[in-house]
Amino acid sequence: MTTLATRVSQVKPSPTLAIAAKAKAMKAAGQDVCGFGAGEPDFDTPDHIKAAAIQALHDGQTKYGPAAGLPVLREAIATKLQTENQLPYNPDCVAVTNGGKQSLFNLAMTLLQPGDEVILPAPYWVSYPAMIAMAEATAIVVKTEESHQFKLTVPQLEAAISPQTKLLVLNSPSNPTGAVYTRSELETIAKLVVEHQLYVVSDEIYEKLIYDSGEHVSIGSLGSDILQRTIVSSGFAKAYSMTGWRVGYLAGPKDIVKAAIALQSHSTSNVCTFAQYGALAALTSPHSAASVTTMLRAFTERREMIYRKLTAIPGITCPEPMGAFYVFPNISALGLSSMEFCDRLLEEYRVAAVPGLAFGVDECIRMSYATDLETIETGLDRLAQFAKGLKS
Repeated sequence: MTTLATRVSQVKPSPTLAIAAKAKAMKAAGQDVCGFGAGEPDFDTPDHIKAAAIQALHDGQTKYGPAAGLPVLREAIATKLQTENQLPYNPDCVAVTNGGKQSLFNLAMTLLQPGDEVILPAPYWVSYPAMIAMAEATAIVVKTEESHQFKLTVPQLEAAISPQTKLLVLNSPSNPTGAVYTRSELETIAKLVVEHQLYVVSDEIYEKLIYDSGEHVSIGSLGSDILQRTIVSSGFAKAYSMTGWRVGYLAGPKDIVKAAIALQSHSTSNVCTFAQYGALAALTSPHSAASVTTMLRAFTERREMIYRKLTAIPGITCPEPMGAFYVFPNISALGLSSMEFCDRLLEEYRVAAVPGLAFGVDECIRMSYATDLETIETGLDRLAQFAKGLKS
């Protein structure tokens, strides 16, 4: 019998795999399934980005590159962070990674060690706990409240801090809730982070998908003290619909980034070279802003429909999402766990959603509105019928 490493045995399979597999099988069998599980935009990558990668191929940009990323892309990312996020990073403070996920994994492996504690607000993105476990640190899960839009409060943060606390995880806009932290909320959190000499990783992958003229604030922009304790994780997947390209980045204090680059040099090495030229075009082309605006306009319309229909269903409550493309409705009043709810919803009404258990909150489910309006209307009508049956 094979004896696996402890770090691997601590990582549990996603509780959503069985439902996802069932949904795919039902679709393959020709059943009309309304899917709300997508974690990626349903738009194609903009043509000017694809053209830049194609041109790079024609130019012979197919060889190994620096593990840290192409210098021209690192410079463009640094410029973006300076001008859009008020983060005064230079290119040496930036590492290009294989998607935003690898930037977070590299950080966990670089910064954390046994005995360290990481404050992790729940609901959380599904991979955060696994990364913390693989780094042999301990996740201190803090369950946030729906009444506060699932955002971490200062009293909750203060109560969770211990002498072993090293890192706080922030994700704004949030997957799975769509919550967005305000400037004033981040200012109070930043004060505590600095006071207790913690680090904060700010996952900003959804930063361009914010509604109602809302503002994205990078916590590291709030002063020189918090900047020294902030590491930014982001990438090109969501804003530019480049999920399959696998281009992300990590930015922060130079010593942390340098260590993360060294780690990456012995794991994946460089990101796909010609894909990096596509990412460069995403940052530097004048066409990119219009592409983001078009996608945001569509998401805004879908958000309005799904939120309106959800909140009209008796027994379901849901905070209004202010960013990203997810809603996180509370279904606990209907008497089922999130796994049973999603399983029956799929089996009986052909609607695929993600159990909140995967995000650390069993009272809720996640629904993505990265799908068309017809699917949203049909799927929510089916959900309303299912909920009505549970209430009767």
